[in-house]
Amino acid sequence: MSIATTQDVRARAQQLLSTSPIYALREIQVEQDGDMICLRGVVSSFYHKQLAQELIRHALAGTEVTNCLRVL
Repeated sequence: MSIATTQDVRARAQQLLSTSPIYALREIQVEQDGDMICLRGVVSSFYHKQLAQELIRHALAGTEVTNCLRVL
């Protein structure tokens, strides 16, 4: 994957979360390490943690997603 494409993937993932109709997902940060996307932040339920992961995984098919979100 090229550098430009890699940056586009991170930006797209961040945009999806920050414009989500689910407010709890809007504060999640997206980090990138090579071809892998990592979700970081805090959510209030395991449902929101899974929802964020599946949103990104579905929208960016073929991108490895690591879910590092904490549930409080």
